[in-house]
Amino acid sequence: MTSTVSVAERLGIEPGMVVQELGRGKDSDEAVRASVEERTGTELLDENAEQVVDMVLLWWREDDGDLVDALVDATGQLAENGVIWVLAPKSGRDGYVEPSDIAEAVPTAGLAQTSSASVSGDWTGLRLVSPKTTKAHR
Repeated sequence: MTSTVSVAERLGIEPGMVVQELGRGKDSDEAVRASVEERTGTELLDENAEQVVDMVLLWWREDDGDLVDALVDATGQLAENGVIWVLAPKSGRDGYVEPSDIAEAVPTAGLAQTSSASVSGDWTGLRLVSPKTTKAHR
């Protein structure tokens, strides 16, 4: 049995979802982007979008700056049950980010990692959500 699950499906993307893309660069995987656009039926929104989004795809490399700041910014227009996927280069690729660096930034940004997935030959993804307990804190 061969798997025909697309990258977008592995990321949990459903038709009609609104997806924003942050950190796009020359090295971003166009096949991943095309899969997401095909699955949603709409183009990816860029960093200038001002509408509520269901998901953010954050392309992140080692020298892109402060990941905590980027994650906090990514939550700005995220729907209450929205998801952020941090897409980072795999080990041995240009821009590789140590998993511990991401793991340290996630809780500082008020998020929790729920899973990971290989999104392409060069990129891996980490799925982040807002913990359900944040509503109880003041």
